[in-house]
Amino acid sequence: MQTGWNENRALLRGTAAGSPVFSHENHGVAYDLFPLSVQRLSGAADRLNVVLPRSLLTACPVYEGLPLEVQGEVRSFNNRSGSGSRLVITVLARELAPTAEKPANHLALAGALCKPPILRRTPLGREICDLMLAVNRRYGRTDYLPCIAWGSLARRCAELAPGNRVELEGRLQSRVYTKRLGETSEERTAFEVSVSVLERLDAPAPAEQPCG
Repeated sequence: MQTGWNENRALLRGTAAGSPVFSHENHGVAYDLFPLSVQRLSGAADRLNVVLPRSLLTACPVYEGLPLEVQGEVRSFNNRSGSGSRLVITVLARELAPTAEKPANHLALAGALCKPPILRRTPLGREICDLMLAVNRRYGRTDYLPCIAWGSLARRCAELAPGNRVELEGRLQSRVYTKRLGETSEERTAFEVSVSVLERLDAPAPAEQPCG
């Protein structure tokens, strides 16, 4: 892999599943959000949220059903509204263009683990390891990205420790689950990085980095 420390690159090709709506404003720049449906090899589709500066829509207007290529970075923020998932994962688009190429979902990330890995088994007995990767941005901010690995890679990941630096490749996937809220329940969507390749960097590990 040709990645570096604190690298964060995303390449998605899919179909816009809705029109952009206002998301937020930061330093005088308006950002919009739209869902992108990216088909897997299995035929299922991941529905991923893309955030982009409104200026990108001038050169490439987005509408439902438009096949698009998005290049950018994976971002996270803590949802403190009390409604919906606590950790929100999006893709910040840096480049946007119509495409006729086949679907793609590829991430290249490098950062440090900020929690102990958790190795477990699915109800069908398959091994899976949960990781939390901290990827530093410029200007002192950090994205915290939940990752999962399967099988023999899961067992390797379970040997890592908080503070270990790693680089990985994978894809961003969505997963619908039911959250129980007292006597009621709510359907939510979780986003996580499904890891296909992971390497531990040879540089000495930094001090343990707490998750935000």
